[in-house]
Amino acid sequence: MTDTTALPSFLTALRLPSIARNWKRITDTADRDGWPAARVLATLLELEVAERASRRIQRHRDQSELPAGKTFATFDFAAAPGVRKQHLLALGAGGDWINNGDNLLVLGQSGTGKSHAVCAICHAIIDAGRRVLFTRTTDMVQRLQTARRELALASALDKLDKYELIVLDDLSYVRKDQAETSVLFELIAHRYERHSIAITANQPFSAWNEVFPDAAMTAAAVDRLVHHATIIEMNGDSFRKRFAIRRATKDDEPTSK
Repeated sequence: MTDTTALPSFLTALRLPSIARNWKRITDTADRDGWPAARVLATLLELEVAERASRRIQRHRDQSELPAGKTFATFDFAAAPGVRKQHLLALGAGGDWINNGDNLLVLGQSGTGKSHAVCAICHAIIDAGRRVLFTRTTDMVQRLQTARRELALASALDKLDKYELIVLDDLSYVRKDQAETSVLFELIAHRYERHSIAITANQPFSAWNEVFPDAAMTAAAVDRLVHHATIIEMNGDSFRKRFAIRRATKDDEPTSK
């Protein structure tokens, strides 16, 4: 009979923690029920692969900088007229639009759920095994500006290629008189037809000349973004406004004595 006393150290050396935790339980079951050796091996390897995938997804979620809790489970579809649930779920599945480097543009007034919808899509995409980075557009501008000052913009853009989707949240809050936003165009041009970008904005394309340094760059950026893009308009009432009204109404209700 093979000596199994060294098995835990072998599994540790081979970095197989799931098998190390479960081999005794599985082999005891196999001995009792008469499993063939191939079934034992397949069961242990299946556990290892599944737990590695789970750890990888959690690692990617942590690295994504996504807000916690903004998922499809917490999104109020009934309060988002014009948004089809199945459409958002299909985007969350990833698939061809991510494979092809297509973009997602979500436009609408402040408070209509744009960021929540995009976050929900991103959480689902991570569950499907993709890598995502969620960032405020102002933060990305600062990040790329720093890289440009250090003569490392090209390297910084290349490093962002590891993310199959980059979300630029609240594009409209960037102003060309506050920062040298041409770095945004560099990012858009770098990822064009290669990797996906998702953008939320509370202004239409016609107002984006407030973001980029000149009209020509604005037109070129919009052209690249919309060329292969899904565009969603969310023009319902503000979630925050409705919540404030409900709270105020509740506060005005007479209390029973």
